[in-house]
Amino acid sequence: MTTTTDKPAVTPSVDLHPAVCMPKTFAFNAVPERPKTVPHRIAAGDPALGPLHAFQGTFVGQGFNTIFRPQNKATPTALPVPQPDSDNVLELNLTAETLSFSQSLGTVPNRGEVQGDIALNGVSYLQTINDVTDPEVSTSIHFEPGLWMIAPPTTHPQQTESTLFRLGSIPHGTTINAQGTFFTVSGGPKIDPVDITPFKTGDSTARIRFPSQTATNPGTARIPQDLSIVPSITQALLDDPTALLRSQIDGLNIVSTDVILIDTQSKTIPGGGTDNINFLTGDGQGPNASAVQMSATFWIETVQAVIEVGPAEANVAQLVTAVVPAGAPAPVFSVTSASGVDKSQSITVTFTQIQYSQLVLLNFANLSWPHVSVATLVPSTPIDVQL
Repeated sequence: MTTTTDKPAVTPSVDLHPAVCMPKTFAFNAVPERPKTVPHRIAAGDPALGPLHAFQGTFVGQGFNTIFRPQNKATPTALPVPQPDSDNVLELNLTAETLSFSQSLGTVPNRGEVQGDIALNGVSYLQTINDVTDPEVSTSIHFEPGLWMIAPPTTHPQQTESTLFRLGSIPHGTTINAQGTFFTVSGGPKIDPVDITPFKTGDSTARIRFPSQTATNPGTARIPQDLSIVPSITQALLDDPTALLRSQIDGLNIVSTDVILIDTQSKTIPGGGTDNINFLTGDGQGPNASAVQMSATFWIETVQAVIEVGPAEANVAQLVTAVVPAGAPAPVFSVTSASGVDKSQSITVTFTQIQYSQLVLLNFANLSWPHVSVATLVPSTPIDVQL
């Protein structure tokens, strides 16, 4: 395993538990058909969560975000070197993220007319992201409550495998319904590159590169404008933000990976989409910034690591941080032994790690502007290990 002794990146503490916890007495059920009768379950046991079973508790970590923002001369961005003639500003964010999940929703009945009733299951989530590009200032830039759900195979429409969908709400005035499939692979993920270069709306081959995409150019329509003060934002990262994800798992022993593919415009699964408030969609003069499509890949990785423990007293927890690649979030283990540990020893542990790459297309100024977010996340609380 390729490791580093560098200190793991620091993630601001954000407690999301109260926002996503469910009332103790809440449980989905079917309304009784007859008065004064006890509700009955529409299924024998709750539907299986599939890969969503890994979405438990709170995860934290680091990532990178790119977004081309529209710029209007009435509200210009106050850059050190003004760019009044640009209709856009490329904002780059090194990010610290918290992603929190509720307990399982249980059996969620969906009534059918052409096909008989089906039962869904899932978890609610809350995602917050802070910009930490400036190590002295942490700025909150994203808040998203939503649901991850799993649906069984159906006959109408014809769907032979279970599918997943993510429902999310973004305060800027956009909601998403992204549907997709999942599968499992041995070992680590195959993370494909992604291009942030804008293109002519409707033709992704007609790419138009902007000066702000050149890292060494200190006077463009970009935040931060001078990237020499942020050496970790390299040209390689601008050319492909997923390079960060690959560097954060370089050398890790990933045993298996659940892969989730979702898209608001799935070519194989009917339904899904995005919706925007009227300010975003605009009028006959064009949109202000309409989110027309979102696609994402999530990798749920089972990682195996070796940690050093001991000496330690009996039944006294010892906190041990796993060694990970530089810049990656490091999980912490709480190791307890009933008999104690006389001397230092190596033990093998496993943990769940979430990585994702998300692409949103924003339409304005006759172009489609890729908005790319990537992150690597690990459990926020110590993982219990009993020797």
